Amino acid sequence: MPGLAQVRRMEAVSFRSFPATSTFFDGSWAIRLTAGHPAKRLNSVSPLDPSDHANIDARVEMAQHRFDSFGRRLVFRLSPLAPTALDDVLDDRGWNYLDETIVMVADLKQQNFFDAMDQLPLQDVGLWVDAFLELSEEGDKNKPGLAEVIGAIKPVSGLFITQNEDNEPVSALRCVQDNDLAGLFDVVTNIKFRGQGHGKAAVLSALKWAVKKGAETGWLQVVADNEVALKLYRSLGFRELYRYTYRAAPQMS
Repeated sequence: MPGLAQVRRMEAVSFRSFPATSTFFDGSWAIRLTAGHPAKRLNSVSPLDPSDHANIDARVEMAQHRFDSFGRRLVFRLSPLAPTALDDVLDDRGWNYLDETIVMVADLKQQNFFDAMDQLPLQDVGLWVDAFLELSEEGDKNKPGLAEVIGAIKPVSGLFITQNEDNEPVSALRCVQDNDLAGLFDVVTNIKFRGQGHGKAAVLSALKWAVKKGAETGWLQVVADNEVALKLYRSLGFRELYRYTYRAAPQMS
């Protein structure tokens, strides 16, 4: 297990790399809400201090009211910084476990970028969002919200797209360079071209760009049961640092 200081740093970098439009604090509980995008990372409560466990029942109820006012389902995002007493309370309430996510890191100083393509990121957020939504097959309903979130990122954010000879988008990803850290997000490859090395090439190209800007450590978040992505990232030297889980109240039928 990493030290709590290291986890706190990674959590802070994660928040900066994918900023919610509204963030409130209840003690050390970060309550993040985003009306324009439904992603759980942008609409969840993240406790940031294991010792902050007073009045849990009342605080869960207050968070519930806040989420209700946004029209969002209340979700807790529980990292190693969450108090164990909160997990116990959610157990007593019968809350469900949703997906588990692995935070991974890699020493970029040990990475060989000799064959990686030199690529400059896009400056057009809308163009990148269009390509990402096409490749991920999400549809356009989240386009305005995603563009707003990306536009609000404060650290240096590289938007990358690779295309084939027919100018068809093949892969897309975001790379956020925050001091010595380079975070990878939204890595996706056209379903027609998966398994051909395009995702790996895109990741290496983005990390090469970040290293040139001073990044020394790469990091990412991947759903724990995504074996294809895990195999790719492990082949690039990424290792598990810690995990977090999402929990939510049972939905009424």
